[in-house]
Amino acid sequence: MPNGETALEKVEWMKKEEARLKGMGGEEAIKRQHERGKYTARERVDKLYDPGTFLEIGLWCKSESLQYDLHKRDIPADGVIAGYGNINGRPVYGFFQDFTVMGGTLGRRHADKICRVMDEAAKARCPVLYVADSGGARIQEGVDSLSGYGDLFYRNTIYSGVIPQLCAIMGPCAGGAVYSPALMDCIFTVDKITQAFITGPRVIKAVLGEEVGAEELGGARINCEKSGNGTFFAKDEDECIEQIKTLLSYLPQNNGKKPPHIETGDPPDRVEPELRELVPARSTVPYDMKKVLRLVVDNGVIFEWQERYARNIICCFARMNGDSVGIIAQQPMYLAGCLDINACDKASRFIRFCDAFNIPVLNFVDVPGYMPGTDQEWGGIIRHGAKMLFAYSEATVPKITIVTRKAYGGSYLGMCSRDLGADVVLAWPTAEMAVMGPEGAVDVIEAKTIKEAADPAQKRAELIKEYRERFANPYLPASKLHIDAMIDPAETRELVCKALKLFANKDVKLPAKRHGVMPT
Repeated sequence: MPNGETALEKVEWMKKEEARLKGMGGEEAIKRQHERGKYTARERVDKLYDPGTFLEIGLWCKSESLQYDLHKRDIPADGVIAGYGNINGRPVYGFFQDFTVMGGTLGRRHADKICRVMDEAAKARCPVLYVADSGGARIQEGVDSLSGYGDLFYRNTIYSGVIPQLCAIMGPCAGGAVYSPALMDCIFTVDKITQAFITGPRVIKAVLGEEVGAEELGGARINCEKSGNGTFFAKDEDECIEQIKTLLSYLPQNNGKKPPHIETGDPPDRVEPELRELVPARSTVPYDMKKVLRLVVDNGVIFEWQERYARNIICCFARMNGDSVGIIAQQPMYLAGCLDINACDKASRFIRFCDAFNIPVLNFVDVPGYMPGTDQEWGGIIRHGAKMLFAYSEATVPKITIVTRKAYGGSYLGMCSRDLGADVVLAWPTAEMAVMGPEGAVDVIEAKTIKEAADPAQKRAELIKEYRERFANPYLPASKLHIDAMIDPAETRELVCKALKLFANKDVKLPAKRHGVMPT
């Protein structure tokens, strides 16, 4: 920039240069981004943030690396747009990798901007959003780029549970780059656009000789349905952006605040007679638990967490009398609602996320047990199941449990029984609570009687009926204070709203410690 200019000329030059930098990688690079069905980083900022509220940090940053003469190259904003603004009126920090500039690769200055944003978000006690769209580490900068990732991973970890950390993968995210999203609270994915994997198709072919495409290896569907890495699935970027806004509406600004209250117009004392008829008379017949949830929560609206993964358990956000709640519920339509490895992992993480950010937890229980089989045992169902026990026991937010039907054995405990700290336990008259189901129990404890009977089949049927009347009901547990109240299913909403109000200021102090050691 030449010397001797007036102040006005300097301002004009600054604005002209600023406009050039905001042009990102140029028209051709932007055109290629659009041809891939993707928005540019700046378009994503404009769609996410309230108009005129986003303040960019570090627009003038550039690489100082001497390797490959990077310091001489024009790399606008060093390939990442960072700053803060309002999303639906609430301040949120964000950083958006710009694929039109060196493929959005992460170099030293690129990483410094991200770390600056995360540090500021933590100081301001605001959520932070990462939109990943990058070719990974900037190879030309060598170990400096790896060091940048290390700085990011450190902050992801240190600020975990302090401020909400959300990630949307809207393009490639491979190699070590995937670990920052994995360390954050959740991952949004977009069909045919998200690509997330540790080793790409070329490496897999070279090392193992396997032929696999990027979409099949780490596309949105694979990450949301098979690996469980993805939390939310969207058909396009517009839907993904709306999902981000929706999730933020359920969350507080930080771990010291409560989620925002939103008037929904749904009366807390609403009675739902339909709930009396949803549970089938035969305990082996499935029903859709989502129908139950939609009849209980405000206006029937639920927002699912990992909807496509481990469908035998439902994790979702909803509102009760305008306040955010997290719901964990069995889904009898899938695997009879059994708890398996994936369901335990899904639920335990969701419980801990809710607890970290002061979101009460509701549990709707219809669990026949843990999934049997060698695959589950050899896969570690013991340690995975223990995660749920740990998460529920550790959680200090209000915990309310509603038993709709089955609650058998260890899985009865695993769904937040009174013993694991449930503040209120309610049961429908259709509830069956016992060490195990009547058929299995009778086969174990009455094997000799059945064998010696004149008509073993008839005797077994009689003993099953007797066991069911004696144990497989909620009345015996209620007599021993394992249940606080037997309720009319139609009154579930009203009673849950009352319980939430009662425990709104719940305060529990856990023993002093560095941290617990969660099962692996």
